[in-house]
Amino acid sequence: MKFYRRLTEIKAISFDLDDTLYSNKPVMQAIEKNMIAYFSGLSIVKPFISDQHKLLNGNFWSYFRQQAILKQPDLAHDVVQVRLVSYQLGFMSLGIAEGIAKQQATVALEYFIQLRSDFTVPEQSKKSLTNLSEKYPLIAISNGNVDTKTLGLSHYFQHIYHAGWQVDGSLLKQKPASDMFALACQQLEIKPSQLLHVGDCGRADIQGALRAGCQTAWLSCYDVGKPIAVLPHIELNQLIQLERLLLS
Repeated sequence: MKFYRRLTEIKAISFDLDDTLYSNKPVMQAIEKNMIAYFSGLSIVKPFISDQHKLLNGNFWSYFRQQAILKQPDLAHDVVQVRLVSYQLGFMSLGIAEGIAKQQATVALEYFIQLRSDFTVPEQSKKSLTNLSEKYPLIAISNGNVDTKTLGLSHYFQHIYHAGWQVDGSLLKQKPASDMFALACQQLEIKPSQLLHVGDCGRADIQGALRAGCQTAWLSCYDVGKPIAVLPHIELNQLIQLERLLLS
């Protein structure tokens, strides 16, 4: 554990989810393989393409994601909706009628969502959340779409925020935008400086939280998020270090 800035009064703690409370990279790698098998096995696509391996290229879907965001920039903040639109555009590019493409995209998305939360969170993460929640209100602030209820995490958090959600008619933008941090502090009735945000990404989590006026803990144990460009308040190698620091 390293200290870069002085910690001040903490009244609540927010957590990123992916690659902070669990390792998300192997989960996504497994999902990618399953989705490739799913798409390649669809009988509806076979009459429309001569080379079945076209669907096995990850760039096939990412191209349509880019196209979807170009047409609707706000989709960049909603990982669920942009995936749905990407699937629909991809199917349509093969010559599948729009209505059928939309139907197939919806079914594919449902399968993806099922896979997305089909893993086990480390017991140490749950134990740390249990102990920290006895002293601090905990919330989750995520750019992703994992289902915290399915993972058995939702009961640890007083509030859960996902980018892309609509709140009072306004879109919650992805970190490093301050939307979710600001809303969290408003609903907790605390100052931004009284929220400690814990996350793995130097840009989304650390820069985002600092810009919002929050304190920050960079948890780099899974070595996936972007490196830090600005110093957090503290750097953690394991979540249990935060537990020991704040509860000792």
